[in-house]
Amino acid sequence: MNEKLKAYEEKMTKTMGNLDGELGAIRAGRANPNVLNKIMVDYYGTPTPIQQVANVSVPEPRMIQIQPWEKSMVKVIEKAIMTSDLGINPTNDGTCIRLVFPELTEERRKELVKDVKKKGEAAKVAIRNIRRDGNDAFKKLKGSDVSEDEIKDMEDDLQKLTDKYVKEVDKAVEAKSKEVMTV
Repeated sequence: MNEKLKAYEEKMTKTMGNLDGELGAIRAGRANPNVLNKIMVDYYGTPTPIQQVANVSVPEPRMIQIQPWEKSMVKVIEKAIMTSDLGINPTNDGTCIRLVFPELTEERRKELVKDVKKKGEAAKVAIRNIRRDGNDAFKKLKGSDVSEDEIKDMEDDLQKLTDKYVKEVDKAVEAKSKEVMTV
């Protein structure tokens, strides 16, 4: 593959990674430890992900259990979860914290699916913007030591990449929407 195309493929891959992270953070009625990914706790003055200061497990389909490695972290983690946008009140028994996820209503599920689709659309727009940037860069090569045919080939390859990643976005959105609607 052309070196010039590699940079654009990397950007598209990052866009997909970003979308996967965003979709992973959407809770679908069942407990998923990924909802904690964006929550940071103060660990000796350093913002640290919960997974790095505690053992996170899913003992039941709708419960996450967080077992801090240091007892002093229980209150810190609990406070971080309460101030986050998770919308779930943690319960703690002094040694571990439990998050119980309520059953989602049909209305809430539909809202989440809309949100999933919105995030998917944003990812597609980002991928198309990367394609546009690439095509602009290729057009600027005209008149240099790159032939018109080579530029056309690069544009075609970039379009194929774009199509591939847009399909991946659609697949990810469809899978997440299905997961959210499953009771």
